[in-house]
Amino acid sequence: MKVAIEIDNLTKKFGDTTVLDRITLSLEKNKIHGLIGRNGSGKTMLLKCICGFVIPTTGTIKVDGQQIGKDCDVPENVGIIIEAPGFLPNYDGYTNLKFLAAIKNKISKEQIFAVIEKVGLDPKSKKHVGKYSLGMRQRLGLAQALMEDPDILILDEPMNGLDNRGVSDIRELLLELRDRGKTIILASHGKEDIEILCDTVHELDRGQIINSIVKPNKLEYGVKSR
Repeated sequence: MKVAIEIDNLTKKFGDTTVLDRITLSLEKNKIHGLIGRNGSGKTMLLKCICGFVIPTTGTIKVDGQQIGKDCDVPENVGIIIEAPGFLPNYDGYTNLKFLAAIKNKISKEQIFAVIEKVGLDPKSKKHVGKYSLGMRQRLGLAQALMEDPDILILDEPMNGLDNRGVSDIRELLLELRDRGKTIILASHGKEDIEILCDTVHELDRGQIINSIVKPNKLEYGVKSR
């Protein structure tokens, strides 16, 4: 098994409050891994630790063999949506992504246009993001996570604000990305999202993994075999 993310005995405390409690988890490459649990169970905090946004109290996290906080501060080649995507409200979608892409200067205007179209938005639209619906902002957030073609995607409630058509489109896109060899970590309250998309499911409660399920191979949802 090729491991994308290795978490060993991870604990995170804020004062006397334990938010994550001795989490140990191996997440295989080229799979969709689901995190489930009620609000406050620790899903988002675990994702923040994996991304290097929060420093664990004890334990280690390795992403593609690199230990977070030792070999690197944040993992490379990872696309991220955690909580509500933040954009500059007085600029259109393309301009927002252009500003973000300029940090690494890896992709062209054409590539940004292509990923905006991929998530179902119009890259030529001059509509300011401040006037976007929640669903449009969520699609733009996914475009931002995808635009530099990362190997790993970390997505916290990516279906928030999407209508039925939007949910169907994004599910199909995520399965397509998995089939292209991407590894996806998905936190979701949607039972149907987890059922349709995930190869493994890990349930958190009070900061602990209380149940892990490896699902059998299943038919793809809306994606033709290659």
